[in-house]
Amino acid sequence: MLAIGELAERIGVPTHVLRYWETRFPQLRPLQRSGRRRYYRAEDVALAERIHHLLHVQGFTVEGARKALSDGSAKAAAPAVAAPAPGNGAASGRIGVPVDALIALRRRLADALD
Repeated sequence: MLAIGELAERIGVPTHVLRYWETRFPQLRPLQRSGRRRYYRAEDVALAERIHHLLHVQGFTVEGARKALSDGSAKAAAPAVAAPAPGNGAASGRIGVPVDALIALRRRLADALD
């Protein structure tokens, strides 16, 4: 299970956006413990990633994303998002590619052009 802050960091949105999504997407229901702390189970994490993909990658409106999720067409359209690899820095962790691998690729491409 992930706390709301951990999930927000993982998918790259502020925590208030996740709380807003809970009001607009009835399928997104994290566990709430004492103090109203939110904890997202694996299925909630997958759903939040699909919602993020629909809204921020594919450009759906909230209403369009709700319809896509309710009729099941979004399940096939949204690929699974990999967790960031530890120790790769914030920029590279988002796409799951280590900075060292990108630097090595850049050097190989530069050598090929010379």
